[in-house]
Amino acid sequence: MIQKKPYRPEIEKKFKPIAIIVSIIVPIVVALLFTVKIDGVDLSFLPSVYAAINAGVALFLILAVRAIKKGDSVNHERFIKTAVIGSLLFLVGYIAYHITSSTTYYGDINKDGILNDLERNNLGASASIYYFILFTHIILSIVVIPFVCFTYLRGWAGNYAKHKKIARYTFPLWLYVAVSGVVVYLMISPFYS
Repeated sequence: MIQKKPYRPEIEKKFKPIAIIVSIIVPIVVALLFTVKIDGVDLSFLPSVYAAINAGVALFLILAVRAIKKGDSVNHERFIKTAVIGSLLFLVGYIAYHITSSTTYYGDINKDGILNDLERNNLGASASIYYFILFTHIILSIVVIPFVCFTYLRGWAGNYAKHKKIARYTFPLWLYVAVSGVVVYLMISPFYS
């Protein structure tokens, strides 16, 4: 049974600036953190962990949509909160790994950190597929931030008409980012050192 909370415009008004700031600051901070390198810390286990978290996020998003379609707003809210927490945990793990590890190149069979001509020639069409998925994953992971922030904010404030309207876009974007993150991991994992 859908349990609608009353619309509270004061929540939307109060937290809208925060949603805007988060949407701008998170991509900038992540980009800046890619310039930071911390040596001597081995977090090589993290890619499999954050790939699993991404898979969990995808599952919770699907469960959230199924719950709301059945009129179960309580579980919908629980699944969405879990997906948000999962996405935040993914982001922390992703940053931690990348500031403590050298870059892994798709196709680097000998794992020397250099993609030589032989390795490049062995890739074939898989490189185009990998880089297309990686590129769209990265771009949409930035694009989805304000969608998630405003979809969540509108649901929390009880502005269900606007929540539903934006959620139609947020769900497929967020699901694509979560699933493509797993696919990217599965494709590049043989090349981790």
